[in-house]
Formats: sequence, structure tokens, C-alpha cells
Amino acid sequence: MADMLQYAFVQRALLASVLVGTSCSVVGVFVVLRGLAFIGAGIAHAAFGGVALGFLLGWNPLLTAVGFCLGTTGAIHATSQAGRIRMDASIGVFYALTMALGVLFVGLMKTYDARLYGYLFGNILSVTRTDLVVISALTAVVIGVVAALFKEFQLLSFDAEVAEALGLATGKLSFIMLLLVSLTIVLSLDAVGVMLVFALIVTPASAAYQLTYDYRLLFALSVLFGNLSCVLGLVLSYWLDVPSGATIVLTATALFFACLAASPKRRGTRT
Repeated sequence: MADMLQYAFVQRALLASVLVGTSCSVVGVFVVLRGLAFIGAGIAHAAFGGVALGFLLGWNPLLTAVGFCLGTTGAIHATSQAGRIRMDASIGVFYALTMALGVLFVGLMKTYDARLYGYLFGNILSVTRTDLVVISALTAVVIGVVAALFKEFQLLSFDAEVAEALGLATGKLSFIMLLLVSLTIVLSLDAVGVMLVFALIVTPASAAYQLTYDYRLLFALSVLFGNLSCVLGLVLSYWLDVPSGATIVLTATALFFACLAASPKRRGTRT
């Protein structure tokens, strides 16, 4: 471990791992409790269009991915409301649209950029100082919004009807929650890439959910598992010389199955 830390790129990767693991785990709790997996998967693939547009225009891919994901989230919400169609149908439309735009942007590139491969499949060891600044800023926004609206999100996650009866703007809160999912997906692109990004959001929170009924403890365990998955996966990928994104997700999945095997919920008991 000490040998790894002598390299600046490894230091940046470890810091990015902690930031990504924390933000993904916090947002992942809301995703799991509210059943937002499908819309999260759609937004994750929308990031591909934003990344490809960044490379085509010569801009920072993370910043264009932010704009693409936030725009897609807003379009999904507006279309489902204005068109009076189910949200899953709206997600399907924009899922296909953004993927098609991504393929189009890649086709318009005059030269192939190898960094695009890293954004597709993840390579956290390639995180630059600029990327780290963007990741830090997005993480601060995500954690800050969750802290400010924690009680409202808690009530919305467990009973949206009661939240609405109490006068909460459930529509706006749901939209804010989706925006947080979008930001979290973008800041995770360097770690695990477009193809695996949503697994890092869902898996640690799902693992934590197997072990407790307590809301606050659920967050604590989710953050623990998320950070453990990122850091341990990064170390294993460095030692074994294998892709970091896949190793991080496989580590998170192994933790999930371990928690599932030890879950008191499987025995019908409460802890």
C-alpha cells in the first residue's frame, strides 16, 4: 500500500474514490427506497451522450455530461407531466435518444481519443487535477442538498402520500432527488464509467439495506460499503493490473452477497 501512495496519480485516485463512494452511497439509499433504479439507469446512459459531445467539441467531458444529464432529467420530468404518459415510457424515449446522440457524436469525431474508452468503462487512475476539482464540487453540492432536505427526503422515501398531505411539495422534492442522482452519476464516470456507473449507486445501499431497519444506520452502512468497495477495488485493480471500474463494481457486488447471506431480514427478524 505504501508503494502505491508514492505516486501522485494514485493519491488523486484514492481521494476521488472516497468522494465518489460517499456521494453514491448517500444518493443510493434514496434510489433503493424509492425504486428509482430504472430512471437512474436511463440517466447513466444519457451521460454517454454528454461525454461524447465533450470530446467532439474539445470541452471538459465531465462538464458536458453534467449539462446532458441535468437536461435529460428535466426533459423526462417535463415530458411525463405535459404528455400525461408514464414516466418509464418517457425514460425509454430519452434513453434511446441520448444513446443515439452519443453514437452520432462519436461518429462525427475526426480522430479517435483513447480517453473516451476510460469514460465508457472507467479508469479512476487517470483522474486529473481538473477532474478532481469537478468531482469535489459536485460531491459538496450533493451532500449539501441532502443535508438541507434530509427530513423531507426521509418522509418522501417512506410515504409520499403522507408527505403531500403534510403540505410538502412532493413533485419538486422528487425532481430535486432525480437531479442529485444525475450529478452523482456524472461524478462517478471516472471511477467506473458509463457502463457500470449505476451499479455503484445501487449496490452499496442494497447491501446496507439487508442489515438494518434503522434509517440513519442505513446511510452509515451504505457509505461504509461504498467507500470500502471503491478503495479496496482500486487497490486490487492496481495490484492485479486489471480494469479499475470492473474491479470496484465486483467488490461492491461481493459485499452485497455477503450482506445478503448474513441478513437478519432473511430470517424474518428485526435488529
